[in-house]
Amino acid sequence: MDARRDVITGSKAGITIAAMAAALMSVLDISIVNVALSDIRASFGTPLDQIAWVSTGYMMANVVVIPMTGWLQRRFGYRKYFTFSIILFTVASVLCGLSWNLTSLVAFRILQGMGGGAIIPTSQAILFARYPREEHGMAGALFGLGAVTGPLLGPTVGGLLIEAASWHWIFLINVPVGLFAAYMAWRSIEQPHFEASTEKVDRNGIALLAVGMACLQYVLEEGNREDWFDSRLITLLAVIAGIALITFVVHELETPSPVVDLRVFGNRSYSAATGVNFLVGTALFSGSFLFSLFCGSVMRYEALDIGLIFLKGSAIQILLMPLIGKFGGKVDGRFLIGFGILGMSLSLWTNGHLATRVDEITLITPVFIRACSLGFIFVPLSVMALSNLRPEQRGNAAGLFNLTRELGGSIGTAWMSSALSRSTQANVTAITSHVDVYGQVAQEQVASMTGAMAARGVLNPTGAAYGLLSQRISAQALVRAFNANFLILAALFVCAIILVFMLQKADPNVKVEGAH
Repeated sequence: MDARRDVITGSKAGITIAAMAAALMSVLDISIVNVALSDIRASFGTPLDQIAWVSTGYMMANVVVIPMTGWLQRRFGYRKYFTFSIILFTVASVLCGLSWNLTSLVAFRILQGMGGGAIIPTSQAILFARYPREEHGMAGALFGLGAVTGPLLGPTVGGLLIEAASWHWIFLINVPVGLFAAYMAWRSIEQPHFEASTEKVDRNGIALLAVGMACLQYVLEEGNREDWFDSRLITLLAVIAGIALITFVVHELETPSPVVDLRVFGNRSYSAATGVNFLVGTALFSGSFLFSLFCGSVMRYEALDIGLIFLKGSAIQILLMPLIGKFGGKVDGRFLIGFGILGMSLSLWTNGHLATRVDEITLITPVFIRACSLGFIFVPLSVMALSNLRPEQRGNAAGLFNLTRELGGSIGTAWMSSALSRSTQANVTAITSHVDVYGQVAQEQVASMTGAMAARGVLNPTGAAYGLLSQRISAQALVRAFNANFLILAALFVCAIILVFMLQKADPNVKVEGAH
């Protein structure tokens, strides 16, 4: 295979702007839509158990396309494929903004996911292909800056757009950004030695991947709502996903022209970095899910208020990412990643000691610790995963690398959602077993609350007092459940430190064939 065909030339600044703008648009869309689900549901009169399809449809298309990006890049070239993906995402965004019912919105979200799934790994691969090897730290930082700014701004921007106009604008806002990014990509990206791959199309691999990943994502997204394996549909799709994905792995390792080259996992450093990335996705997405849910259900914050908490705590990333990209190469990346893992575990541990009433500083502190720690992980991890690979391997490797983070997030969120329900019920039972309604302490509280209710003119003050006591027990059980799950995530994530010892330092003095 001629490695030169994967070499990219052209304006470094233009390519960087295109990659960052596209990555920002794609990632921003995921977090911004989650804020708007209640408004979309009200607009269409959609039942609560169906509105999640707005996110599920997107993610199902996303996880099917992501691992195929390397093959599609070899087939069409970075310039055509990246520009087309941005345009597809932008057109689908317009259609989403103009959708007239839930069915049309989900269909257009699937189309949007097909474009969005390509943008993130292709942006990363393009930056690593354009920047010389000794500047891969900065390339990783610039990609990370675009990728992390989306979740940072998403809730706040979404809340402001909905408040000022309507939910339709969370999609229509992508149009100017998408057109600008597509223009910059087409104008700046040059691949002078590119020759379209003439490999035989791996139709069986594509079919197995599409069926397996779509079924798996559906199980992860809808499993908790359907009570997991008590549902025949969830059980059937889980079996189909397992059979399809196992067959896919065997097929891809045997076929001479795989749609996804799994042999890249033969590189020890890449495999270890991908494992860490999976745990980063698990801790990051499920931790954010739990924290947002805590702020909404316990603290009674509105979506915009939750977004501002994330914005205030995470803004440091905008400054930290470029600094680590610039100066991080002077320190062994393994030390930076290890420091980040410990910091992120500390953030989750801090979250595991929340109470029913906390001030804003207490909420912002763990978000701030996590934001700083993520900067120390994200940049060197990308470099160690991709820098030691041949240029023709990076497109495929970047797709798989990003897929593991998405899967980690989906698995972690589904796990935490289910665990939170079970833990809350267990805590209610445990607390209730220690509350003697006829005991002195309980009677004193009931008497106090009864007096307060009577003073307010409540018709049945005693009944209302017992109801309030029950609410206090439920609230305490919920907080204990949140804390327990945060601590479980902290314990799990700190185990990622084991994988750091398997990472190999990216030596900028070692030439990789085809690097420029």
